[in-house]
Amino acid sequence: MISEERIIMEAKLSNIEKKIGVTFKNKDLLQQAFVHRSYLNENKDFRLDHNERLEFLGDACLELIVTDYLYNNFPNPEGELTNWRAALVRGAMISQIAKKLGYEDYLLLSRGEAKSTGRARELILANTFEAVLGAVYLDKGYKAADKLVKKHLLPRLPEILDKKLYNDPKSMFQEVVQEKTGITPVYKLEHEEGPDHAKVFTMAVFVGEKRITEGKGYSKQIAEQEAAQKAIEIWAETLE
Repeated sequence: MISEERIIMEAKLSNIEKKIGVTFKNKDLLQQAFVHRSYLNENKDFRLDHNERLEFLGDACLELIVTDYLYNNFPNPEGELTNWRAALVRGAMISQIAKKLGYEDYLLLSRGEAKSTGRARELILANTFEAVLGAVYLDKGYKAADKLVKKHLLPRLPEILDKKLYNDPKSMFQEVVQEKTGITPVYKLEHEEGPDHAKVFTMAVFVGEKRITEGKGYSKQIAEQEAAQKAIEIWAETLE
């Protein structure tokens, strides 16, 4: 007899498949994509592993798919294409796509992580987007993964180009600050957490002695870019 919990889970997985337009042969791969490490700390007998290996694979798939698309559709030089790709695959962008697809409703998190909001939840959603992509690649192959990215992520490219969202945030913020104050922004590590293979860094950006804001990421560079992007948006307010 199938348990009620299993019936609910199968219904959820079916809903996800409809959202992304992929029917899995191995449903466990799809479910695993939504398993956060913290969930296993409170559910040690859960039959599946967490999603970090799928995320690792999906990250590589995402970069290849976006790179292939840009290379074959735009004659621009390598430097410009690199900036466009970075804008498309950055955490803030793919977390928006994950949220739009409703991934948040299917996350398996610890009670503590379930209460997370803001940047912490954004990181979880971005990682889940990559994990789902990795699962699609394993179950259905490259073409299915390519189709998923082209349907849900690449339509954001015109907006990125129109609004010049591909500009390097650190360079942009430095240019603005130096023009107004003559000071070069400085980034400082404030905190790091998590296991060695999945550390999250918190970098703060300062203008002189004034702390403007912070950013988080799985590398110091990503965290600095996040901090710079946020600083650009609030810079005028901090000077008041």
